[in-house]
Amino acid sequence: MIAVVGLVLVALAIAGLVYRRRTRPAGPGTERAATAPTSTAPAPAASAKVPAGGLAARIRGAFGPGRQDPWPELERILIAADVGPATSDRIVRDVRERYASGEDPTALVGTEIRTILGESERLDLPGDRLGIVLIVGVNGSGKTTTIGKLAARLAAEGKRVSLAGSDTFRAAASEQLGAWAERSGAHVVSQERGADPGAVAFDAVKAARARSSDVLIVDTAGRLHTKQPLMEELKKVRRVIEKAAGAPPDETLLVLDATTGQNGIAQARAFTEAVEVTGVALTKLDGTAKGGVVLAVRDLLGVPVKLVGTGEGVGDLEPFDAASFAARLLGG
Repeated sequence: MIAVVGLVLVALAIAGLVYRRRTRPAGPGTERAATAPTSTAPAPAASAKVPAGGLAARIRGAFGPGRQDPWPELERILIAADVGPATSDRIVRDVRERYASGEDPTALVGTEIRTILGESERLDLPGDRLGIVLIVGVNGSGKTTTIGKLAARLAAEGKRVSLAGSDTFRAAASEQLGAWAERSGAHVVSQERGADPGAVAFDAVKAARARSSDVLIVDTAGRLHTKQPLMEELKKVRRVIEKAAGAPPDETLLVLDATTGQNGIAQARAFTEAVEVTGVALTKLDGTAKGGVVLAVRDLLGVPVKLVGTGEGVGDLEPFDAASFAARLLGG
């Protein structure tokens, strides 16, 4: 009897030890793959954002072995890259018409991107009088930095540059513009915070002419495109420039953040309607797959990209090149 009880106690002890081992939490570095149950949860959905490597791998994946209908996936890939539904649909339709089995679909997409962007356009500034560039955009897009880089670029080409600090709403805006003026050798006209932006622009036109400047770049307050009173103020600045100079600005550049997504289309439409935007300066294009929104801006509004900012340095502003942009967006 004693032996039987002893055997029962030993069996219970062994069972308890096994139970504790199975339920004990895994410590750091503990391998549990062999005993962990297989999860039946669905795999997480793919990120809506495009990986830094570009679109090429995802496009080729959509056309991989066993894929019967790659076209909806191609459209999803383009929309995720901020190309926009309408322009994505156009690209898919055109590629589908030209695609043949065995072809590289990324090459066809690249051709469509370059077709939409059209020929690269440069700033159109006069050589026999003061040229005026009006800079517009929302807060945080990089307007003042773009102005500084553009001033430095023009100065390096031998042009005399003046700057107008018509952003009189943002704290330290005039100080930031002044710092860029020192770096680029430009002359700056500004007034105290809260001054009338139109009055600053008017004075700057007169001062630039008196100094025989070749180019005047006018900064403006960042404003949400949905705020109508602020857009009316921007229209007023443009009218004042036209009155002072005898002609509208030669260029009105919308500074657009490459990471802004589909909101960039609404921004471009609102600013174009308000001040007749002639081109886009695309900022924060740092080598990753960004900036697809400019395809929609070009396709739907006809506004070309003229400049791209690729970094924080004074020299990190380049003329836009459609072929290079397409290659950057696709990512190889």
